[in-house]
Amino acid sequence: MLRNAFTMQLKPGVIEEYKRRHDEIWSALAKELANAGITDYSIFLDEESGKLFAIQKLSDNNTADALPETAVVKKWWAYMADLMEVHADNSPVCLPLREVFHID
Repeated sequence: MLRNAFTMQLKPGVIEEYKRRHDEIWSALAKELANAGITDYSIFLDEESGKLFAIQKLSDNNTADALPETAVVKKWWAYMADLMEVHADNSPVCLPLREVFHID
């Protein structure tokens, strides 16, 4: 099992809307993530800065790199683009994090 961690950035004043949209995550998106081998996916928030910290577990044979090409992920990105820092294609600006410590 692999772990993937990254940060994203919310725009000011959108925390509650971001949470609401994730509380109502589309079943098709959740299924697509699971099918790609992503499990135990959490997003944490630094409320002062609006910085999001995400961590997910990936199966050894995951296909997460192909997710940006799926219709449901593109639709989700467009749905979330007004709340986050995004690229021209609406994909969130994600900064990967390097794991420096882990304990089970």
